[in-house]
Amino acid sequence: MPEAGAASEAEAVSEAEEVTVRDAISAPDAQGEPRRTTRRFPLFTRDTARPEGGGRAAPGDAPAPARQWPILTVLSTVALGLLLTALDVFRVGTILIGVALLAGAVMRWTLPSVGMLAVRSRFTDMVTYSVLGVAIVVLALMAQPQPWLEIPFLDDTLHFTVR
Repeated sequence: MPEAGAASEAEAVSEAEEVTVRDAISAPDAQGEPRRTTRRFPLFTRDTARPEGGGRAAPGDAPAPARQWPILTVLSTVALGLLLTALDVFRVGTILIGVALLAGAVMRWTLPSVGMLAVRSRFTDMVTYSVLGVAIVVLALMAQPQPWLEIPFLDDTLHFTVR
């Protein structure tokens, strides 16, 4: 009986060593090993791909903050906007937050590599940053009291729905 157990262990080891690839094979990767030829997703996902444009925004020998300057620019502008909002300069602070998001959209559109500012595909990031930035700026301009932007049909809609 011990021989049968040893034989089954040897078979299990040999089966584990024989890896069957069910995906198509393609051009070599960074290590020179061939990978997939099709654009179909593999049966098992082993890692995730970096977003388009997600490379360093500065050379690899630059210090870490310099490599990530696009996201640091957006975050520091948002932080300044939050500080202004906390210091009771609400409208200017929130406009600054919206402008920071719009600047992120412009950087995502124009720069080939933006580091950690790249979260999804270039198109999705641009649309997301733009829509949120415009919405924040418009809402900041319409904030009460004394709004800087008045949209008449919204006032009529509000009175119609509330009354």
